[in-house]
Amino acid sequence: MGKKQIVVVGGSHGIGAGIVRRCLDSGATVTTFSRTAGETASLPGVQHHSVNLVSGTIDASLLPDTIDGFVYCPGTISLGPLRAVKADLLRSDYEINVVGAVGALQAALPGLKRSTEASVVLFSTIAVATGLPMHTSVAASKGAIEALVRTWAAELSPKVRVNAIAPALTDTPLAEKFLDREEKRAVMAAKYPLGRIGTVEDMAAAAEFLLSSDSSWMTGQILGIDGGMSSVRK
Repeated sequence: MGKKQIVVVGGSHGIGAGIVRRCLDSGATVTTFSRTAGETASLPGVQHHSVNLVSGTIDASLLPDTIDGFVYCPGTISLGPLRAVKADLLRSDYEINVVGAVGALQAALPGLKRSTEASVVLFSTIAVATGLPMHTSVAASKGAIEALVRTWAAELSPKVRVNAIAPALTDTPLAEKFLDREEKRAVMAAKYPLGRIGTVEDMAAAAEFLLSSDSSWMTGQILGIDGGMSSVRK
């Protein structure tokens, strides 16, 4: 990745932190924005800024002049039956996943347009393309993200590429309540054709690919990193 300037929103924990480390290992300089400093703020090559995207916006003056890669990682796992879904939950998930992404990309857009190889990576979920029970709120907001990926890919091409990753269950702090016992882990792993739960490294590797010149002829795509669940039946 060389001397690229990468911006990671939500780069303090989990998948975001894994992406930050992967970018640093590839020689990039990384600017992160998140509510807390987390795991990566003190790493050499990282410039961290605190921001709550539900109540605030990114100060464009804190962004690099040129941005080669932009990753938006904040997300939610709000699961429950349809009968229990509240309007406040729908609004909260939409604010984090969609409104936050729109505002963050608006702030980054001038810097992205100055790059000769700009790439944007967003995050969806397997639950958008594969109907899963209990996923009303997260599927609704991430479905909007997939629509934005195609809209922005069309609007910003050929200057800026826009793609997304759609993970299945990944072993992160956000998913801890689903994986807090070995019995739960075994049951969840057995659901996947590849026989295991996703890892931070799985997602970080996919993000690194989408940020790199190796994916230079890809835009408007949703990359399923899901152990085969969305397309394979054993």
